[in-house]
Amino acid sequence: MNPTRDEALRLLGQMLLIRRFEERAAEDYAAEKIRGFLHLYIGEEAVAVGVLDAIGPEDAVIATYREHGHALARGIPPGEIMAEMYGRSGGCSRGRGGSMHLFSRAHRFYGGHGIVSGLLPIATGLALAERLRGSSVVTVAFFGEGAAAEGEFHECMNLASLWRLPVLFVCENNLYAMGTALSRSHAEPEIHKKAVAHRIESEVVDGMDVLAVVEAARRAVTAIRAQGAPRFLECMTYRFRPHSMFDPELYRERTEVERWKQRCPIEAFTARMREAGVLSAEDIAAADAEAIATVNAARSFAEASPIEPVEHLLDDVYTPRGVA
Repeated sequence: MNPTRDEALRLLGQMLLIRRFEERAAEDYAAEKIRGFLHLYIGEEAVAVGVLDAIGPEDAVIATYREHGHALARGIPPGEIMAEMYGRSGGCSRGRGGSMHLFSRAHRFYGGHGIVSGLLPIATGLALAERLRGSSVVTVAFFGEGAAAEGEFHECMNLASLWRLPVLFVCENNLYAMGTALSRSHAEPEIHKKAVAHRIESEVVDGMDVLAVVEAARRAVTAIRAQGAPRFLECMTYRFRPHSMFDPELYRERTEVERWKQRCPIEAFTARMREAGVLSAEDIAAADAEAIATVNAARSFAEASPIEPVEHLLDDVYTPRGVA
């Protein structure tokens, strides 16, 4: 893929927005403005941006608890995401879901799921619904390699293949799941081979190269729309931060982390675009300044958003008849 200047600026702007948003979230977590769990997407930006660039607004997206990047790339307003993480009523889930449970029906973004592999049956159900409707809608499911150790992973691969469901499975393989190296938890560490066993066409992608991800995702989505059968992408990536803000990160060497940082998807992309003459240093600086300004505005929106009144506690909660 040889992007135009506008395409390059769009991809860069989205990656920078995710990076600056996550950096600010880490600061606000340390300041106790964000509570609970916080899982940062720093280092993995190319996967969400690249895959979501290949789909349309009618398609469905579902993700894990490390989903801030996906939500931003999907177009959910940054202020609503930050307000949700602050637990404020202006959040996309009215402050009830927090960092791990972002949701927006308007953007066809169906979570944010805290249970490992728990999103896969929902993604399969969404795709089944579209198959029954006879639509051309594709469901995109993002999950980590740790999900491949769960039973529902294989159940969903089997059903999606058997019923020829329009779903794109995207494994964000960052090598460690929560804190255990892939080679110590999977007898077959090449995750895409598990999908192949269910007769799902699969591809391994460099998840640190946004253009490689865009190309692979476009091929997969085009094939799904044309043939109806699922596809599987294993994106090899790496999170630069610990699993969560609570993680002491004792399971990997600092030297390994630093080696992967040398492959930063944002720095690699900007270097490539500058070398090709597509973007200038001024373009890159302006894109970064815009991302920072957007994050600052999102933070202001979150801080100004009120906490939902206590009397609304039972709103949207099922209450059996006769129970006050």
